[in-house]
Amino acid sequence: MQRIAIDMDEVLADTAAHQLAWYERDFGPGLTMADLHGKHFHTLVPEAHRSRIREHLHHPAFFRDIPLMPGAVDAIRTLSSRFEIFVASAAMEHPVSFTSKYEWLREHFPDIAPSHCVFCGDKSVLGVDYLIDDSPYQLVRFRGEPIIFSAPHNVHETRFRRVEDWPDAVAQLMGTP
Repeated sequence: MQRIAIDMDEVLADTAAHQLAWYERDFGPGLTMADLHGKHFHTLVPEAHRSRIREHLHHPAFFRDIPLMPGAVDAIRTLSSRFEIFVASAAMEHPVSFTSKYEWLREHFPDIAPSHCVFCGDKSVLGVDYLIDDSPYQLVRFRGEPIIFSAPHNVHETRFRRVEDWPDAVAQLMGTP
């Protein structure tokens, strides 16, 4: 059975929507998903707000209640009929996120065994056939087949096979049109 490692943020979890909702709650309207086109969230906010954003991202609760990416649960259920599924998160960027991310995974994906939840830094160490991730940084050194999951910040990336959303990922990986 082939193996797939799947990233959490911006792939299983809609982190961009969560960041925008938090930003609007604390600073008022101003940023939209369209503003993120080809850019990272932190590059768009005024300098005066950046320390609060860092505090928020380093707060353990931030990662606990991120909404699911549409179609993720059904997609993982479908893919698991043909592939061994791992979730791989570069949690070393935010070490306080371990517990929240693990709890989030147990809540939304209880069928993924704890032994298949991988918290790491550099995902090139993973011995899987496919890596689905939104980060070109993680995909560029991966030894299997890298697949980029569309996110606002990576729209201009062309080096990798791309899936637009979870229905597209299932169609491509399961070999259906």
